[in-house]
Formats: sequence, structure tokens, C-alpha cells
Amino acid sequence: MSEPTDRTLDYYRQQQYQPGWFDLLSVIINGMLRNAGERESHAFLLQMGDNLATRYPLSTALTVADLEQQINQVLARFNWGFVEVEPRETAMVICHRALPPGDDQFDACQWQQALGAVLTGLYGRWLQEQGGSPAVPMVCEATDADATLNFRYQR
Repeated sequence: MSEPTDRTLDYYRQQQYQPGWFDLLSVIINGMLRNAGERESHAFLLQMGDNLATRYPLSTALTVADLEQQINQVLARFNWGFVEVEPRETAMVICHRALPPGDDQFDACQWQQALGAVLTGLYGRWLQEQGGSPAVPMVCEATDADATLNFRYQR
């Protein structure tokens, strides 16, 4: 497992968490996983991320740096960490750092997968709204860091 970056540690030091809010989210996600199963729960969470992107639309970004800044402004409102957007030759990778930590009642891997599903829907919708094709998938990739996920937008 890799060490958190200085930027990630600084981010966590600046956050204030409201007691009970993540407890409620944890109970809801845990209940969904137990009652509906992982596949159905992740499909629902992906849809909720898509709906969230519709509630918090981005302006048209003229550059990758502009897109990254706009995404980080929305994430800052939620205290959900920050992203680094990396254009590649045939893909765009969104590296999401400082994921909100789950509670000690929820399996860390399941928590990360649940957040990954929400963020997949969120980022996928935002990129479609920027002119991306709905046929191009947004795929969540686990990393070796507990607080980091990568999202690959690539045909």
C-alpha cells in the first residue's frame, strides 16, 4: 500500500466531518448490499452519481485544467477529496485522491467500491455534458492506496 501524498494529508487535516452523516450513508449502503446485492447496489449508486452530476452541472471547460478546477470546486463543497485530471493519448484518467473515509463498521473495500460507483456516475455524466460520447465507458480502477481511485474514460 502506498503512502498518502502530502496534498492528501493536508486535505484531511483541513476537513471537518459532521457526526452522523457518514454513519447514515454507511448504514444505507450496507443495507443495500445486504438486501439487493452488490451488482444491483452498484448500479443504483452509479445512477445516483449521474443524478448528482445533473444537480451540480459543470460549465463548459475549455481546457483540461479548467475541467479539473471545476470538478474540484464541486468536490470541495462535498468534502469529498480532490482530483487530478490526466489526458492520455487515447484516454482521460481522473485520479481521485482523499476519498471520504468510511466508518469502522463498514468493510473498507466495499466502502471504496460503493464510492467508486457513485463517482463513476458523477464523472461519466460530467464528461458527457462536456461533449463526450455516452458510448465511451467510464471505468473505476482500484489503486494500492485506500484513499485513491482512478477513473478511466476510454473507448
